[in-house]
Amino acid sequence: MKKYELESLLKSFLLFFTLQMILLFVIAMQQYRQERRTIDEQVFNRMKICSFDLKCEGLQLDFVPKTGKEKVQRLYKKGNLYTYFDVPTADGYLLKVMLPKPVYAKMLTDLRNDLAKKFLFYAFLIALLSFLFSLYALRPLKKALELNEEFVKDMLHDINTPISSLVVNFKLFQKEIGQNRKIERMQSNISTILSLQNNLTTFLDDSPLQKERFGLQQTVRERIEHFRTLYPKISFLVEVDDYTLEANRDAFVRIIDNILSNACKYNDQDGTVQVVMQAYLLLIKDSGRGIENVKKVFERYYKESDRGLGIGMHIVKKLCDALGIGIRIESQKGKGTIVALDLGKVIVK
Repeated sequence: MKKYELESLLKSFLLFFTLQMILLFVIAMQQYRQERRTIDEQVFNRMKICSFDLKCEGLQLDFVPKTGKEKVQRLYKKGNLYTYFDVPTADGYLLKVMLPKPVYAKMLTDLRNDLAKKFLFYAFLIALLSFLFSLYALRPLKKALELNEEFVKDMLHDINTPISSLVVNFKLFQKEIGQNRKIERMQSNISTILSLQNNLTTFLDDSPLQKERFGLQQTVRERIEHFRTLYPKISFLVEVDDYTLEANRDAFVRIIDNILSNACKYNDQDGTVQVVMQAYLLLIKDSGRGIENVKKVFERYYKESDRGLGIGMHIVKKLCDALGIGIRIESQKGKGTIVALDLGKVIVK
């Protein structure tokens, strides 16, 4: 089960389970009050019978002077459970019948324990039904997502051949007429198509990533040169230590490409992009327009402009999690963005 499917399942389960548990708790509390009233009525009836035949097993008897404040045949719950009855042969006295407090407390404890067992049993049934309901409710959505993914995979497979042919023919055409401004624009558009294809492939791929060793400095410089060609008016500054990384190189390149692509696309025309190291942190800074809502950057399909599909940074977060790379973003509107990659876990020490 994929991460977003598991997230949807858990949310549906928790919503249904929580609502049912609230209802169960209300019913349990009502039943406890009702059962407690029943116990009180049973104890009071025993006291009544005791006042007639004085056979008072488990009860205590006492004759107390009548003060006028006592109300006969009314159940009191002050300390012990007790009530008063008139004594026909002694007008100045009342018969006080008591149930000891420990005995009454044990009766209530037994009641709570019994209700708790029933509550846990029904809670388990509700949890099971909630889980089955969540699975059933998500089946149509899961099927639709699977069809959508299959469609995208088929489309990627079908366009792979014409894209490859386009790249090969473009290189031949470039050799024939040389480099000029129109060729650079075409090259930029082809690179955008290839980047989109790679992003979609990464978005759909859940296979484990194979690790390999490669140089950080060389990899970053290669990607910088690529973007320097696409964005010649942007100034690039690179100060990266020559660390060796142990991770999946293609995935790491995809991370760097997506971050650099955003740093260039949403930068000023003559802006700057800096890639520098601070200890084990790789910082990618730009002088662009900034991000309005940093908390939503990694959400799937979130974007703050009409450009792109809104999956680039979601893929970055997905790949960072897979590689064990921490990522943090700081941004101010109109002042630029800083993306910090914590490479501590992938640097070969």
